[in-house]
Amino acid sequence: MSAASVERPHEDRPLIAEANRLMDRNPGHRVEIIGGKIVVAPPPDGPHAVALTDLMLPFCTAGLHGDESRVVQGIGLWLPTGTEDYAIPDLSLVDADFQDHYVENNCYEPACFRLVLEVTSNNWKHDLRDKVKAYASAKLPVYVIVDRKHQRLHVLTDPAGDDYENHRPYSPDEIVTLPASIGADVTLHVGRVLKAGQPRTS
Repeated sequence: MSAASVERPHEDRPLIAEANRLMDRNPGHRVEIIGGKIVVAPPPDGPHAVALTDLMLPFCTAGLHGDESRVVQGIGLWLPTGTEDYAIPDLSLVDADFQDHYVENNCYEPACFRLVLEVTSNNWKHDLRDKVKAYASAKLPVYVIVDRKHQRLHVLTDPAGDDYENHRPYSPDEIVTLPASIGADVTLHVGRVLKAGQPRTS
């Protein structure tokens, strides 16, 4: 699996220091550095968490949480786009030896990531635009976006530069089979995933 080279840590890390201060002051928020800018996302709502749990199940059922790979939530991904850039995908499929790829600040090298997945919140443009560039630049093979705003599920594959060559949106009535390159056959029922992520209306 090809992956972008990672710039190793430097002693002076002003952005990371500020990001860590923000995390300490705002428990539950997700703080990332993308393109040299600190991005703060609010804590996820209940339906976001339900959708993530529902999404984990087909990966685990397919045997992807075992000896060869692991399904994990909220671990950091060190990005090649800046000396302090990192992202924290909602869900990741990583090689089982991912801990051997530790960089710093609870982040790991892109080389051990097979797939990253985001469930959008009110900062949905970030997942659909900025993270596409960041994840493609890191040569992450598969990026899945559960777009709750527009009721679509996006599958992006074949990173090239700062974009993906293949970007396919799926509607709620479709069934998606993810690329076999992740290590097993995983099928997602788009409508079920989107329904799980929908907040109740009063």
